Amino acid sequence: MQSWRRKSLWLALSASWLLVLLRVFPLLRLAVPARPWVGAPQGWPRWLDAELLQSFSQPGELPEDDPQPPQAPRGGSCDWGACFDVSKCRGGGLKVFVYPVAGPISDTHRGILASIESSRSRSVSPDEACLLLLLSLEAPTGECSPVPQQWNGGRNHLVLSLHSAFCPQTFHLGQAMVAKASPTVDTFRPGFDVALPLLPEAHPLRGGAPGRLGQHSPHPGVPLLALAEERGGWRTAVPDSSACPWDGRCEQDRGPEQTHPGATLPNATFCLIPGHRPDALHFLQALQAGCIPVLLSPRWELPFSEVIDWTKAAIVADERLPFQVLAALQEMPPTRVLALRQQTQFLWDAYFSSVEKVIHTTLEIIQDRIFGASAHPSLLWNSPPGALLALPTFSTSPLDFPFYHLQRGSRPVGRFSALIWVGAPGQPPLKLIQAVAGSQHCAQILVLWSSEKPPPPRWPKTTVPLTVLEGQRKVSDRFFPHRAISTDAVLSLDAQSSLTTSEVDFAFVVWQNFPERMVGFLTWSHFWDEARGGWGYTAERANEFSVVLTSAALYHRYYHTLFTHSLPKALRALADEAPTCVDILMNSLVAAVTKLPPLKVPYGKQHLEARPPLAPGGPESQLPAQDCINRMAAEFGYMPLVSSRLRLDPVLFKDPVSVLRKKYRSLEKP
Repeated sequence: MQSWRRKSLWLALSASWLLVLLRVFPLLRLAVPARPWVGAPQGWPRWLDAELLQSFSQPGELPEDDPQPPQAPRGGSCDWGACFDVSKCRGGGLKVFVYPVAGPISDTHRGILASIESSRSRSVSPDEACLLLLLSLEAPTGECSPVPQQWNGGRNHLVLSLHSAFCPQTFHLGQAMVAKASPTVDTFRPGFDVALPLLPEAHPLRGGAPGRLGQHSPHPGVPLLALAEERGGWRTAVPDSSACPWDGRCEQDRGPEQTHPGATLPNATFCLIPGHRPDALHFLQALQAGCIPVLLSPRWELPFSEVIDWTKAAIVADERLPFQVLAALQEMPPTRVLALRQQTQFLWDAYFSSVEKVIHTTLEIIQDRIFGASAHPSLLWNSPPGALLALPTFSTSPLDFPFYHLQRGSRPVGRFSALIWVGAPGQPPLKLIQAVAGSQHCAQILVLWSSEKPPPPRWPKTTVPLTVLEGQRKVSDRFFPHRAISTDAVLSLDAQSSLTTSEVDFAFVVWQNFPERMVGFLTWSHFWDEARGGWGYTAERANEFSVVLTSAALYHRYYHTLFTHSLPKALRALADEAPTCVDILMNSLVAAVTKLPPLKVPYGKQHLEARPPLAPGGPESQLPAQDCINRMAAEFGYMPLVSSRLRLDPVLFKDPVSVLRKKYRSLEKP
């Protein structure tokens, strides 16, 4: 009996040691690398999840494919320091000259040219340019673009192609950078070339379609997996222990087939994208659909991998470990799934939803290389609203922007600067100055004098500094980033505005809690006019609004920089042609950045006369102002304004309690 017990104990101990050696106990979790392994392409790919995703065999024990001679990277051993002359960019930053294209071009290439034309980096002369851009075009005869005269061995040149089938060059690229769609890891030069997404032919040139994720949490009826198919569609798969979705052994589990391109995108939580065939187009479809891409040993470089942290939006797994991958996907916590799906929607909207955004992102990456350590930090690239809307000319610190206070657990400190715009007839707003100066949060008052009449020699004495700025008699001048503005918060006012000190104080407290949004008093709302087939707006008091008038509004001073340097020149000129367009443009700009509506705070009846609002169907002089909302939507490529039904009031506002208990008592005065 004792001999049997000793044998049983010995067998149990032996089995335990065997299990430890085989590494069965560690939990399976997926690890996502920042970028694919850039090693030799032959044989099995590098095991990317070795740290957390354990295997029953070591990577070295797995069979290798037949060895193939490695291919030399295109352009030799060029890198940023050796093949790009940064000294040409030190004077005016990144200036881009595009070589003219001879003959007919496609709509996509026409969109590329238009995107660069509208960028702030455009240069009209190759001698003044820092970067010379050559579009890789392939004529019907198979010939490529000719060698430009200023080629100079390709130095400070960028050869751009949005298609994976790169034009067979009739000349050596030399020291030129290559921006190519879905380059293979063996030809891509990290830190020098730029990996682009593979765009479909009908990709929007501007604006772009929004993400299709209806809800961030998985719905009980939504399949867990969608598998990319060779013919360009998707099919859902039922994961179980007896079938593997990517090796053809789950034909009995074929779900409803989904084709693309078309109106239907994959409707699943995870999208399996095999790496043994070019599936880069499926990758972009998964991003738009909010389906978490699961890349199985991809042989191509992920788009914009130099700046985008793909660990927050995608999963790169080893295709040799199908059962471990499926088990890890099924056991992934809902919080992790939620974070990944949210990031797919942000990346799609910020960098991939249009040709214009792809081109601007490419130029921004090159500009970051020029600035070096002072360029965008990773947080600005990988957090909303994205690096394209966080201009490094304003700041490189996230705390200086209005978008990152919430995730960093902070709020703006300090006070506000009151910017009072004085146009015709040029009457000094003496009463308004006294009311604003009485606010405990006011740091300074700036009077922007844009009237033909000269400003008065004397101004009323105030407890805060008062400075008179000479304007250029343009309405858009009120949103110029004046150096005299020393605070983050800006209180924009007109000379005809009428506010009380309590209203100003409460509005500033609200803004401190929502620094990325506009806070205002008077509101408009936009709507779709079926009769005219276009957008319209109204000043009628209703249950929702989408615009706060800049005649009395609080916002972050960074939006002055965006309005001046990011908004197209055509829209800024439109603001000067129709002054009421300024309110629509500024609200559209902030809404396009934040995807949020403005905030409304209480105001007295006297503000209704502060600025006569314009409504549809008014006099002929109002028609250009009505048309500006449609011209604005055309420039943006979509309607950025967001409606809201929310108004923020102080606690005890109009409650039946003693007035002495209320902090903002004057808000309730008639």
